[in-house]
Amino acid sequence: MLIIGIDPGISGSICFFQNGKIIDVVEMPTMAEGKKNKKQVNGSQIFNEISLRIKKLDKNDIKVVIEQVSAMPGQGVTSMFNFGQSYGILKGICSAMQLPMYFVRPAKWKKYFNLINSEKDASRTKAIEIFPYFSGHLSRKKDSNKADAILIASFYYETYKIEE
Repeated sequence: MLIIGIDPGISGSICFFQNGKIIDVVEMPTMAEGKKNKKQVNGSQIFNEISLRIKKLDKNDIKVVIEQVSAMPGQGVTSMFNFGQSYGILKGICSAMQLPMYFVRPAKWKKYFNLINSEKDASRTKAIEIFPYFSGHLSRKKDSNKADAILIASFYYETYKIEE
């Protein structure tokens, strides 16, 4: 089974996870929006990234796990709108591709990995501990978004195994 773990948002990532192993992780594809160096997610490229990796698979052997995000206190109106827009684009693409989607709240997967009330970078440390062979891809502080996507996919894999 291929699990596609997604940390939504402009700086998010997409993890391709199969049989308990990380196959690949890509940063969220983005493109310019307007004149002020703003970015938006690139839906076409997201479609391409997913299509490339699933073309030989049966859709019944694919699970897309998206972090279920919502408005957060202290977030600006514009940034929350953009975040919601990214989340909606991801849901739309996966729906159009007819891929089964599952949503997991941040508190749920973070609790599983004992990351509640920890620093943002703690997920990167945890991902390196669990998947040391992938540590070279998580060497920068900004790779915490990749780590989140990895842990979201791993969380689903681990809890799915328990439920089988």
